[in-house]
Amino acid sequence: MTPRGRARPLRPPLKVALAAPVGELPRGAGLAYEPKFDGHRMVVFRTADGALLQARSGRIVTAAFPDLDEAARRLPVGTVLDGEVVVWHEGRTDFAAVQRRAAAAPARAPSLARRLPASYAAFDLLAEAGEDLRLLPYRERRARLVALLGPLGPPLQPVPMTQDAEEAAVWFDRLPAIGLEGLVVKRLDEPYRGGMRAWRKLRHTDAHDAVVVGFTGPAARPSALVLVLPDDDAPVVSAPLSPALRAQAGAALKAPGRVGEGTGTAVATGLGEVGYREVTPGLAAEVERVTTRHAVTTVLRLRIPAELS
Repeated sequence: MTPRGRARPLRPPLKVALAAPVGELPRGAGLAYEPKFDGHRMVVFRTADGALLQARSGRIVTAAFPDLDEAARRLPVGTVLDGEVVVWHEGRTDFAAVQRRAAAAPARAPSLARRLPASYAAFDLLAEAGEDLRLLPYRERRARLVALLGPLGPPLQPVPMTQDAEEAAVWFDRLPAIGLEGLVVKRLDEPYRGGMRAWRKLRHTDAHDAVVVGFTGPAARPSALVLVLPDDDAPVVSAPLSPALRAQAGAALKAPGRVGEGTGTAVATGLGEVGYREVTPGLAAEVERVTTRHAVTTVLRLRIPAELS
């Protein structure tokens, strides 16, 4: 592949660039700062036949987002974007609403799109007119991204970016008020490195919201919850619940229709793939995710809708 190469159009599944966590705001020359949205990672492909929307896992989710599918068709053929899908509610991002959109069956997706319209915050341009841009420096990809999306307007829009560390620090202090997670920091001269943690991310807190999609163990006292986390659509199994959380989760699952008919498998740390029972949308949890040798997701508290409390 060359910076200007046209040998092969980019097609899914495409590995996305990732960010490594840091404990304080990186500073120095040649850095760019972007807000980190609390949503679902998505790569948008504008093809000759229409559009394809790919989740971080590689799964094609076009049917779940008909509004973004329609918007993506306004892009020139051969465009590939990397970004985040968010749903805004009362001035804040709503991750549970994004997950409802992502999990929607094709028959329900259009009605959900009308009730919970999605926005796409693009933070990288990977291809334009079929030209692979991944080896170009970020500063050039960013300039071309803004020039491409500026005339189109919402729901496709570039994320804000600043090269001023002091302005980024102000953003970081104000982010929680609108439900954003923190900042992503990139070098202006770096290429796009799919599958590598070349970027850096500073979260405002170690705790963030996740959507409950299932559970393991008995419904009356689940042993663990199966969660979908921001920035990833692959379900993960939490660490074992405390006795109090087991009781609280069991009480929430008693609601009529809360336990679904479906089953699935998800990754549990130290165990590999385990089976779980699905739950219907509505439950969320505040979690802490710690990565040492393995990533461990601990449920701190449940967020139970008023009608279930």
